Amino acid sequence: MDRQQPDDEQLSAWLDGELDDVTRRDIESWLHEHPDDAARVRLWAADRETLRARFDPVLDEAVPEALQRAVLEGGRSPVHTRWRFAAAAAGLLVGGALIGGGVVWQVAPQRDMAAARGSWTQRAAVAHAVFAPEVRHPVEVNVAEGQPEQQRAQEEHLARWLTKRLDMPVRLFDLRSQGYALVGGRLLSDAQGPSAQLMYQNTGGQRITVYLRRPEPGTSTSFRYQREGDLGMFYWAEEGYGCALVGKLPREQLLALAEAAYRQVEPDLTGGRVRPAS
Repeated sequence: MDRQQPDDEQLSAWLDGELDDVTRRDIESWLHEHPDDAARVRLWAADRETLRARFDPVLDEAVPEALQRAVLEGGRSPVHTRWRFAAAAAGLLVGGALIGGGVVWQVAPQRDMAAARGSWTQRAAVAHAVFAPEVRHPVEVNVAEGQPEQQRAQEEHLARWLTKRLDMPVRLFDLRSQGYALVGGRLLSDAQGPSAQLMYQNTGGQRITVYLRRPEPGTSTSFRYQREGDLGMFYWAEEGYGCALVGKLPREQLLALAEAAYRQVEPDLTGGRVRPAS
């Protein structure tokens, strides 16, 4: 039986967890079968995460004296209006879930995002900022030089090397359909243990990086968007596998790249493991 297309109000209610079980399952089935609608809802959730990051800290600030006076006096001063807007924006943000590529991607609460800052996602942003501008030595293992057979050999070496050092199967994502070719990769180290960085570049010289590591205990498995300065990042974690895609790109472009990367490992992730590239 054909399902009726949900309208934006129903999709928004689903994202906010406000539907009964029957309607929720119907909309999830619709999103599984209609990737364009699923992508649109994911962007809504990414917007919500951006608002959380921008306005949630306001809720922890002391109430300014001017605002207290405005409330007591029933006034509508500019500062009163600004604070009402911030509170309303934060109050609209509630838990939800995202469907994409046949799996459910949870949107985690802001308290989890706060915990993520200063952890592996921040290190992913720092690694990108350090190595993406490099001209002569952007990677340790370069897979873009030499003849095709030499490039394939380097790719196989890179995948095996990082898999062994991270104790985690490493796949070299193919992002050429999005306009980005693999440059190579490097091993990284920090206080939390080994990690790795894969670097990709388009014909215009724009670079993105993919940061890989075993997730730390308690890491949320949610698919989320985060900003670190002028860098945007989509990241997720599965059983024993953490990935963050970083770049100075609009959120929509990063999302398309992250979805392309996720689709390449999704069958293995849902089976409980990730196979390295052959």
